[in-house]
Amino acid sequence: MDERIVVTGMGAVTAVGATAAETWESLVAGRSGVRTISIFDPSRLSVRIAAEVSDWKPEDYMARKDARRMDRYSQFAIVASNEAAADAGFESGFDGSDRVGVMIGTGIGGITTTQEQFRILDSRGPDRVSPFAVPMMLPNMGSGQVSIALQARGPNLAPMSACSSAADAFGLAAETIRRNEADVMVVGGAEAPLCEMAVAGFASARALSGRNEDPAAASRPFDVERDGFVMGEGAAVLVLERAEHAVARGAEIIAEMCGYGSVGDAYHITQPAEGGDGGVRAMSLALERSEIAPSEVDYINAHGTSTPLNDKFETMAIKSVFGESAYGLSISSTKSMTGHLLGAAGAVEAVATVEAIRSGVIPPTINLDHPDPDCDLDYTPNVCREREVRVALSNSMGFGGHNACLVFKRWEG
Repeated sequence: MDERIVVTGMGAVTAVGATAAETWESLVAGRSGVRTISIFDPSRLSVRIAAEVSDWKPEDYMARKDARRMDRYSQFAIVASNEAAADAGFESGFDGSDRVGVMIGTGIGGITTTQEQFRILDSRGPDRVSPFAVPMMLPNMGSGQVSIALQARGPNLAPMSACSSAADAFGLAAETIRRNEADVMVVGGAEAPLCEMAVAGFASARALSGRNEDPAAASRPFDVERDGFVMGEGAAVLVLERAEHAVARGAEIIAEMCGYGSVGDAYHITQPAEGGDGGVRAMSLALERSEIAPSEVDYINAHGTSTPLNDKFETMAIKSVFGESAYGLSISSTKSMTGHLLGAAGAVEAVATVEAIRSGVIPPTINLDHPDPDCDLDYTPNVCREREVRVALSNSMGFGGHNACLVFKRWEG
């Protein structure tokens, strides 16, 4: 097996919690973060709900001047990264270390800034466009801002593969450590897509749930009445570290990241490949690289978007990889509570996956009231369940045919 990579810190800011611990507590309790959009007036849109980070005040975490020069997604990235670094024992950052890198994935980047600045251009003219417009909208800037904030001078990249972005960031970061380009990587995803342009675009593609009158029930993965996903926002970050490095400094090791698989469908710009072929190959590759047999897996945090095709095909993919043992797995979609954070989804779900290993609790899939006959596995409906979790998978799949799978397991030194 290759050199071992471990998780030593976690941070998050989501619609259901201001920290990783609060987010996990809400997931275990089955609390939905979906509500009517309040950060802009959604009245002229057909979809008016989202999983929004409520009462967000960036000045509680950073200087007001700095916050005004960052898109909301970069603000989320910094807050989650600061928490993760402190959780890993690096409260004061990394002192300009060349051996610490940053990878913050995103699916859309600063789309809110892009919309705002185009409106200013059209209504007030080019001279009124902000000099910070470009650095605020760039999709790499979340990673760049985290690097500056933490003084981490190692590899600094921003993977962008739609809804697989954060999962790919973890895989690439682990490989960066194995290539001896870093000892520590601050890794995750950040997204703040809640603006008229993004919501209207996804709604026009008929990808979103239209349950405006019952927001908390809108995201319902694997339920026969599902009608689309719910957009979410926030960020989550893990600190990945060379195991030898973590042990030497006496760090608390939360879990081990032991595998990653990434493949393309080469099929359609938005729809998953028939039968979940990409998911099959991503999970199989991740398990093979982990040297873990399918029968050893206890839990899967599913991509589980609450869209008709994704949930059906992901179910088919799991059955293909696991055979009859698929029916003994615990599976859940935490998107039922957090909404779909697009490029940051895999990061929030990595936090949930690692916490399931650490705590021995499977978070539920809420709103699973009428199971789809095509989705007949154990999706942990509505209530969390205690179960020993030694090995767990986290699936991510994105527009463009991106498929990624991460494998985590209990740390055994």
